[in-house]
Amino acid sequence: MRASLIQMAVDEGESVSSRRLRAAALVREQAGADLVVLPELWTTGAFAYEDFGRAAEPLEGPTYEAMAEAAADAGVWLHAGSIPERAASGDGSAQDDGTLYNTSLVFSPSGRLAAAYRKIHRFGFDRGEAVLMGAGQDLVTVPLPGATLGLGTCYDLRFPELFRGLVDAGAGVLVLPAGWPERRRAHWTLLARARAVENQAFVLACGTAGTHAGVPQAGHSIVVDPWGEVLAEAGPGEEVLTVDFDPAKVAATREQFPALKDRVLGLAPPRR
Repeated sequence: MRASLIQMAVDEGESVSSRRLRAAALVREQAGADLVVLPELWTTGAFAYEDFGRAAEPLEGPTYEAMAEAAADAGVWLHAGSIPERAASGDGSAQDDGTLYNTSLVFSPSGRLAAAYRKIHRFGFDRGEAVLMGAGQDLVTVPLPGATLGLGTCYDLRFPELFRGLVDAGAGVLVLPAGWPERRRAHWTLLARARAVENQAFVLACGTAGTHAGVPQAGHSIVVDPWGEVLAEAGPGEEVLTVDFDPAKVAATREQFPALKDRVLGLAPPRR
């Protein structure tokens, strides 16, 4: 499998519409890859809290449309990073219920929406995303030919139980778009490798470059194999990180070193 992680720069001097066009062009340039990944909240910047409401879109809004077309044109599976989603009410009406979510979109090579994941763990403690956005509730996996993706977003990386749940649901490739700050870059690399080792899975973590609302971004998108070895790592600036890996290594690793079979805590109780 060939994966291309697009580590976009998100800076205030570029309009959202211009960045959307640029992202679509970058996706189209990855024709020949199997999977393309964009970062978290690349339309606004993950720390541009004051812009979330203004820039929020319905699920099938302009970013959805642009990314669906780009995926189809390139013929790739596209994890389109995440957008600030403004959810519609659940009664089928056009009325907006006002809730914002940090929502990831995954498209098939035909441009069909294959999955949407609302970020479960919201960053900010008592401010920012934690108070401005609702929390997702569902674990999401996406079956691809030869591999199953498990979806997380940025701050989710600090919560290992989420990824263990994804592994239990069949995931062998954990995909994580992020807007991770430079000041905690050491945690980014450490946690990506830890999630790979403890779940015996590939981790594809795609961050942003640039500065979000005055917060320098870490960049350093990274691909880690099931043994915790770094297969590829980007630098701090905008770039496309492309790596070839074999999803079959997940099953081989779990057979060679069957640590997951020795789990005791966190398992569902046996049926009586």
